[in-house]
Amino acid sequence: MITLEMQEKIQQGFQEEIEETKLLDCMRCGFCLPACPTYVHSNYDETQSPRGRIALMKAVRDGDIPFDGSVEESIDLCLGCRACEPACPAGVEYGSLLESARNVIQRETNAPVKEKAARKVAFDYLFQNQSAMEKVTSFVKFYQRSGLQTLTRKMGILSFFPSTMREMEKVIPKIEKSNVKKGMVYEGKSKKTKVAFFTGCLMDTMFAKTNEATINVLQELGCDVWVPENQVCCGALQGHSGELEKARENAKVNLQQFLAEDVDYIVNNAGGCGAFLSEYDHLLKDEDYALLEQAKQFSSKSIDITQLVYELGITKETLTSKQQSPVTVTYQDSCHLRNVSRVQDAPREILKAINNVYYVELEGSDHCCGSAGIYNLSQPEMSMKILDDKMEYVNETQAQILITTNPGCLLQMKLGIEREGLSDHMEAMHLIDFIDDYIL
Repeated sequence: MITLEMQEKIQQGFQEEIEETKLLDCMRCGFCLPACPTYVHSNYDETQSPRGRIALMKAVRDGDIPFDGSVEESIDLCLGCRACEPACPAGVEYGSLLESARNVIQRETNAPVKEKAARKVAFDYLFQNQSAMEKVTSFVKFYQRSGLQTLTRKMGILSFFPSTMREMEKVIPKIEKSNVKKGMVYEGKSKKTKVAFFTGCLMDTMFAKTNEATINVLQELGCDVWVPENQVCCGALQGHSGELEKARENAKVNLQQFLAEDVDYIVNNAGGCGAFLSEYDHLLKDEDYALLEQAKQFSSKSIDITQLVYELGITKETLTSKQQSPVTVTYQDSCHLRNVSRVQDAPREILKAINNVYYVELEGSDHCCGSAGIYNLSQPEMSMKILDDKMEYVNETQAQILITTNPGCLLQMKLGIEREGLSDHMEAMHLIDFIDDYIL
């Protein structure tokens, strides 16, 4: 229940943390509407659109309406995909407004006990300590390989869990031990450039083989790859979930680790992480001058692996698939890679340059797949609506391989393939795994 005291504190928090000038940048033109998945999938409900949410934020800030459950629902239902930003002619910083609003709401409202417990485990333990993430994935590995997974499925134990969790269990990748050693420099085959590699938390555990492939591809293209030893989670999940202070703590640790050596680039292989890393200067804008300058330096060097691979000239070489028969592929954009980092051409150009690979453009590939971090767990109904519509277009491509560039998107697309019964002739892959497996 939202009390009068909470309403007053949220209004005050909005006044302190949400800049009025940013709210007034919105001209209510409506260019954002067709780009917004929740607006489209909620039967064009204005309160589920970017300009509608901005209007609600301003109304609460100005005291025109009280903060209540309907306002909270609107803010919660937003995917945070930021597709509205490239569509906006006024350059409204919607992502910043959303994070600030969620930060205030999270701080000033009383979440249910279960949610509080889940947040504490996730943000104070799992994403704050990489060893904790490794312990969890070790348990998943044991579950997969001990026969427990087979037994659980046969006994129907999964039927007691929500449908989305049951389906996600089927698409969790086989957990492999990471062979990437922190603190090491992996020498490139030639000396083009030196990069620092951000391994990520999910990528370093659940997708360890993709991290190995990333280093291999960079070495092949002439990069010395340094892996900073004590790096931590980028802070994206915390920042997007109203835990900005925890995100800032992680950012400060990463600044210290990654700026300890001079490198040309700080490279990542997860679109969501990369977007957040590239905005550390915004995240730390209120810190002291020296720290802000470090954040600007860090953000300016941050680059997605696909963009770097493209810039290093991979498409100028003769690329031929190892497969003897042609393979048809399509590509689903990572929202944050496209809308925040503005990387959209590089992945496509790489795929188009490979002999024996037939690239088919996916209609609506610039629209969110419904993953959005943990959105598919917190808002399963809307997430599955979006995914099911997405899979209609995927079906039309008749692709054998669905490529993407972010772990959450990859799991979501694997889930879509499973839900559609396509797993016997279609698979989802990270672009770097595709390059490593099919070309190198």
